[in-house]
Amino acid sequence: MFPIRDHNPSGRTPYVTYGLILANVAIFLSYWGLFGDPRALNAFFDRWALFPAHIAEGYGYSGILTSMFLHGGLMHLLGNMLFLFIFGDNIEDALGHVRYLLFYLAAGVAAALLQFVADPTSTVPTVGASGAIAGVMGAYLLMFPKARVDILIILIIIFKVLPVPAWLLLAVWFGMQIFSGIGSAGAEGGVAYWAHVGGFLAGIAMIAPVWLARGGPAFWSRTHGTPPHPEARYVMSRTHVPRAGRRNNGSGRKGPWSRH
Repeated sequence: MFPIRDHNPSGRTPYVTYGLILANVAIFLSYWGLFGDPRALNAFFDRWALFPAHIAEGYGYSGILTSMFLHGGLMHLLGNMLFLFIFGDNIEDALGHVRYLLFYLAAGVAAALLQFVADPTSTVPTVGASGAIAGVMGAYLLMFPKARVDILIILIIIFKVLPVPAWLLLAVWFGMQIFSGIGSAGAEGGVAYWAHVGGFLAGIAMIAPVWLARGGPAFWSRTHGTPPHPEARYVMSRTHVPRAGRRNNGSGRKGPWSRH
């Protein structure tokens, strides 16, 4: 299951969120051709990705920042950008454009640092925006815990869209990161779980002053943990696809027909 949209409209155009999405896509496309050449791709990541072992040896610090704009594949990119698109606009609305950009980058740095602490000898390149986006998700949890988020549930051939409160989705996601992080070493299996945990916790910590300035629990009481403006509503309607059947074709026999 994964989120496809929220019901929490933004009060202003999220220019920074859109800019971050465009930057991630553009950077990914700039080295897309290297995926056909593993040696060239490894050389590229060796220069720009985060290597905990390099940090432990006293170099490669730039990877803490640059790694959050790299992705290991198309699905990795699309998944991260979907989460950023869903949750980013509301945190940008709450913080303002400049503070939100600084918040995003700081969450990404915090995520990279916790990944380093979790496995400082790892020579596996760490890439992805998910640590920074986890910070956005942590902030969303504190600010709008009861905002409705639509999740798509796929069970083999069954597809179901189900609205759930944000706190449920985000709490389950965070719990899965901790559980998976404990059960794996560093970025084993291709996922840097502790980077997700670090970004999420950093996001909560950094948004907390804003939440407190708005009244803390009193802010939740005023808004009921939902957006401070009318929520967006989506209506699932049936498609108007003509139905095909059989009718009498005038010759005493029934034949096929269709209506366009």
